[in-house]
Amino acid sequence: MTAESQLQPADARAAVAANPFWYHTIEVTPEVTTPGWFDLRPIVDEMPWPDVRGKRCLDVGTSDGFLAFELERRGAAEVVATDLSDHELWDWPAHLREKGVEYLRSVAGPKKGRGVRIAREMLGSSVEIIEVSAYDLSPESVGEFDIVVCGSLLLHLREPLRALGAIRSVCREEFLCSNQIDLGLTALRRRAPMARLHGMTDECQWWVPNPLGHRQMLESMGFSILQESRPYAIPYGVAHTPRGKTPRWIAGRALRQMLTRGDGVPHHAVLAAP
Repeated sequence: MTAESQLQPADARAAVAANPFWYHTIEVTPEVTTPGWFDLRPIVDEMPWPDVRGKRCLDVGTSDGFLAFELERRGAAEVVATDLSDHELWDWPAHLREKGVEYLRSVAGPKKGRGVRIAREMLGSSVEIIEVSAYDLSPESVGEFDIVVCGSLLLHLREPLRALGAIRSVCREEFLCSNQIDLGLTALRRRAPMARLHGMTDECQWWVPNPLGHRQMLESMGFSILQESRPYAIPYGVAHTPRGKTPRWIAGRALRQMLTRGDGVPHHAVLAAP
């Protein structure tokens, strides 16, 4: 990845504006940042990163590519980023299938993955993009990798353990997994591995664990835990829907600040070996 984009600020802003929906906040030039729904920049160092220098790396469920570009920034020799090819391929709950696809097409455009391609070009990145489901990862489909990372994906999968098994099949050395956690279970069930089943929300969420549940999901699929973070909060980006300041929201913010030292979506990250 080049140290600095050669694009003029006006051209960079036009390129960013050409994508109607940005999930990640990414600094694509020193003067231009994408208007993401979430901003991982303040918390990226909360994650227990392995040494990726000179390694072949994979980012699973890349979205706009923040973690793939971070792998490059940290010195990876090669980075492959995977994601779905179409909005219809999400694990939609039954009540969301039609309106979810329609909503994403209206806000993000008919073709998935536009953001990561625009950002890659502006950053001068060499990330290779492959359209494949996490369920279908295999040495035959994508090869094998020294390091695999996966951010905020498992909660959106109906079968997260199946995806973890597929990820393990392509991981040679270390796996960094960041996932949303349930703060209620984190506070009240700290010593029991648990997950809350959603499946009925409009956020397309399925299983949201506490930190011990997150660990056990990986361990149950054959990973050995090497290191883990404390709970942290991924801040909302400038494009995120404003949060209504109801009494419930205010109480939730107090709990988030107490357990994660920040405000945003509570997460937990694990570094594991296959």
